[in-house]
Amino acid sequence: MPECDVAIVGAGPAGLLLACLLARRGTDVLVLERGTGHEDRSRAIGIHPPGLAALRDAGVDEEFRADALLLAGGTVTSRGRVLAEQDFVPGREVRTLAQSQTHALLQQRLAELAPDAVRTGVQVRDVVGRAGAARVLAVRAGREQEFSARRVVVADGVHSGIRDRLGVSWRRVPGAGDYTMLDVVDAPSDDRARLHLEPDGVVESFPLPGGGRRWVIRERERTRRTTASFARTVLARTGLDIGEPGGARPQSFRARQHRASRLVHGPAVLLGDAAHEISPIGGQGMNLAWIAACRLAVALTERSDREAALRAYERVSLRAAALGQRRARFNMAMGAPVGEAARAVRDGAIALLDQGVSGRRMLGAMTMSGL
Repeated sequence: MPECDVAIVGAGPAGLLLACLLARRGTDVLVLERGTGHEDRSRAIGIHPPGLAALRDAGVDEEFRADALLLAGGTVTSRGRVLAEQDFVPGREVRTLAQSQTHALLQQRLAELAPDAVRTGVQVRDVVGRAGAARVLAVRAGREQEFSARRVVVADGVHSGIRDRLGVSWRRVPGAGDYTMLDVVDAPSDDRARLHLEPDGVVESFPLPGGGRRWVIRERERTRRTTASFARTVLARTGLDIGEPGGARPQSFRARQHRASRLVHGPAVLLGDAAHEISPIGGQGMNLAWIAACRLAVALTERSDREAALRAYERVSLRAAALGQRRARFNMAMGAPVGEAARAVRDGAIALLDQGVSGRRMLGAMTMSGL
């Protein structure tokens, strides 16, 4: 007999949320996590309404609301002109909270629902299917271990080794760009997201809980910056002085996009970044992973035709990922630096945005860019 109903490889936001959902449904769940320490880097910070609904399903929405910052709206500017403004209305509100804090809320909730569910320091090497169950081959503290489960959810991230072992292809899709990010936590702020569409590249800033802002700049190429050079770039593009915050260091990253060819492979099911890499420029990655986790929790607990439910999970989730990647590609294209030949085209587009209606439409698509 399998020792659990569902084994989840990876205790990131997607894996933990799914574990909470399954535990609330009475499913015996085991989470296998390679790491052993606390992750305090601030990654995704934007939670959209569908993401908040997923947190509510997991039973942590009240705690999240207490800690997160509710955004009032967003503003798009270019060369000092306001192109569009939008206030977030009830039902479409957006909140920000550091991913490390959201992660801690999910960890605490899972500990309440299933105290012994998480095993850390476990490096999963392979998943081997067999009739009615799966063997999970792993190493912990230098010793080989084996776990068994009826289903295995692979949520071990973009560089998933299990996905490769299963032979699932990882296809590159259009959309890429270089960015640098800096969280300025000791500076005055407000409750609005701001996008600066400038010829040398977009500058984005988003308020953080407790004051301060996250700043993101588009680069022409991968650049390793100091806080001083980051601040100078923001000043040159926008005229805004963010100072030189002590203690904070800019983080450079290249946004890429990939999608798995399939999500269900025998007893294994892909979830989150192991299923699709979506540029963070658009704030969709974690939210889409949570939506997929809610869909997967229903499929894994389906009683009448679980295989059909899993096929539907695969079909709908891949379609949603493709749409999210197209949106992210648009967002990155709009914020890219332009040369002299393209500048006239960009200026023409900005002139249209300055008329208002188009600006509001673009703001709706881009407001959470970079979250």
